[in-house]
This record gives sequence, structure tokens and C-alpha cells, in this order.
Amino acid sequence: MPWFMEQIRRGFFEVVNPFNRRVSLVPATPEEVHSIVFWSKNFGTFIEDEYGDQLRRRGYHLFFNFTINSVDAVLEPNVPPLKDRLDQLGYLCDRFGSRAINWRFDPICNFITGQGPSNDNLQDFNTIAQKAAELEIERCITSFMDPYPKIRKRLSSRPGFMFIDPPLRDKIQTIVAMEKWLCALNMQLMLCCEKKVIGALPPDCGVTPSSCVPNDLLVELFGGKISVKRDTGQRVKAGCGCKVSIDIGSYRLQPCHHNCLFCYANPASHVGGK
Repeated sequence: MPWFMEQIRRGFFEVVNPFNRRVSLVPATPEEVHSIVFWSKNFGTFIEDEYGDQLRRRGYHLFFNFTINSVDAVLEPNVPPLKDRLDQLGYLCDRFGSRAINWRFDPICNFITGQGPSNDNLQDFNTIAQKAAELEIERCITSFMDPYPKIRKRLSSRPGFMFIDPPLRDKIQTIVAMEKWLCALNMQLMLCCEKKVIGALPPDCGVTPSSCVPNDLLVELFGGKISVKRDTGQRVKAGCGCKVSIDIGSYRLQPCHHNCLFCYANPASHVGGK
């Protein structure tokens, strides 16, 4: 966040293309930025140092994708306790409005350890959903873990642990159960890049594709004008519904220290930190 705020003060971001290393300048003034979409599973520093209030005073509109998964020290070793994360969610809802927040339970992980039976990380889903509903969160976004090469390499240091990709019928059963629970709480379940699963769901299932960068909703929330075209740089063929945006973060320059076992993006594991 200190790096982010310094770029805001400068009025632009220098963004390095991860594929060709070219640097481009992205304007960052309130006049040229409709909304800022933050993604995290730990908004502690953001809240403690009141960065959101600083940004709003400068004239920026803020939207949040907050990933809150079940407690699992193997899958997510460095995230705060669940109670702290739910408290953070409550703060963001109170300060910025529940409609400006997507709750992401992402990804759903199925795995085995040793010779034991298969497990998943859904044990706290109902608890988190209940709290999110009390805070009037309207949307839950989820997906199933994809076994990227980075993840397989990371697992080489964990003998006996293995992620498994459930058959489609099991995925459908999981999603239908989640949707039923959320429907009772007046919350919409959305799937991120799960085109095949959505196509196989029962006709009466209310699950829809997600748009984690929902420009149409941003206009509804904050007014103004913004493109609602699909972001062709994302996984459109897989079902990504995100609208056009510019990503200004870098896992190499601002590395994440959560060390999540299933992370598809972080280039390496890091010791300590938040």
C-alpha cells in the first residue's frame, strides 16, 4: 500500500508487462480512473492505516474482491484467523457499503493427505456465508482449483499431499449444495471461469457466470461512464466475465507472503510477512 499510494500521489503507475517486460504508463488521477478494484484475503493494513478513507478523500471510487476461505493451515498458512477476516469484512461493509464488495470463496480445493480419504476446504463455508449475509453481501464468487505447473512444483516438497480434480458430477453436486444454502440467505452464487460446470448445472439452478471486475455494477454504484466490454486479455473461453480494466500490481515487485499452497500467480514462496 505505501507503494500504491506513492503512485497515486505521482498521478500514474509504471506497469511492466510480465511477458515482454515493456513498461507502460497508466494514468491514476481521479479524473481518469472510474474505480479502483482491490483484491485481497487480508485487508488488515488497508484498514489500520485508513488508506480507503485517504483514497475517497482524493475522489476515488473503491470496490473490493475479498477472498475468505475456510481455516486450513496447510492450504493458507499465513492468512489471519477467520474471526479477524470476518471483522475486516464487517469494517469494509460499514465503511464502503456491502454492494461494493464481492465475497470470494476461492478456490474450492479437493485433496488427499497420505493414505487417508479425500478432503475439501468447505468446512467453514456455511459459517462465512451466514456472516456475509448478516452484512448484506449480495454475491459469492467461487471456482475449483486448477492444477497449474507452479502448484505441482510447489507440491514436490510435500510428499503425501495431492490435489485432486473431482469428476464433473461431484462438482455439480457441490455447487448445487452451495447455491441452495446461499439462496436461503438471499445471496447470489457466481462461478469464475467454470464454463463447463455452468453448462452442466440443472436448469432450475440459479448460479451465473461471475464478473469480478463488474463495470456495469460500478456505473450503477458510482455513476459516470465506463466501458462494459469484456476483457479479452482474461480467460474468456473459460467463462471469465470481467470487463475491461488495467492490472497495476506485480507479484515480483510486490510479492505476496500468504504462501497459499494452491496459488497460481505467486512466482515463489516467501518466509514471514503478511
